[in-house]
Amino acid sequence: MARINLLPWREERRRQQRQEFFLAIALGTGLAAGLMLGVHLYLADRIEYQEQRNRFLKTQIAILDRKIKEIRDLEKKRDRLIAKMEIIQRLQFSRPEIVHLFDAMARTLPEGVYLTKMTQKGDRLAVDGIAQSNARVSAYMRNIEASPWLQKPKLKVIESKNPSKHERRGYFSLEIQQRHPKTNGAGGEAS
Repeated sequence: MARINLLPWREERRRQQRQEFFLAIALGTGLAAGLMLGVHLYLADRIEYQEQRNRFLKTQIAILDRKIKEIRDLEKKRDRLIAKMEIIQRLQFSRPEIVHLFDAMARTLPEGVYLTKMTQKGDRLAVDGIAQSNARVSAYMRNIEASPWLQKPKLKVIESKNPSKHERRGYFSLEIQQRHPKTNGAGGEAS
């Protein structure tokens, strides 16, 4: 029988298989590295895109915050202007009130009653005076209640002084509330 040496052929085959194996590993590793690089680049691109969107949103939010601040400042200015306009309207409305008040004080004052002092704090009036009798003070209080500009008289003090037998005088102190009747238009009379 003839002897055939198969060792070089087997070794050649092993070497070829080893080359194919290493080539497959290199291709697999290259493919995996390429795939990982592609995924990394895609994710990096998506992250950069999201960061750009975040920067854009931050700048838009900052712009809107400035606009909101401007709107709030304008609202504060508007509220101050409205308050000033309301004060001006109240002053305009109350301008003739002092005339009406003094007219009402003169009209309600009965004969025999004299005022010595009058002070006003807001809508409250404090009146001191001299009356010939307590009945005249009562008449004065009734007249005040009937007045369209005055109301709620409260007697604080009433003292009778007797300087002589023929002359009797009483000192009194009243607190009166000023009324604000509705008017028909600007400067109109009370309804």
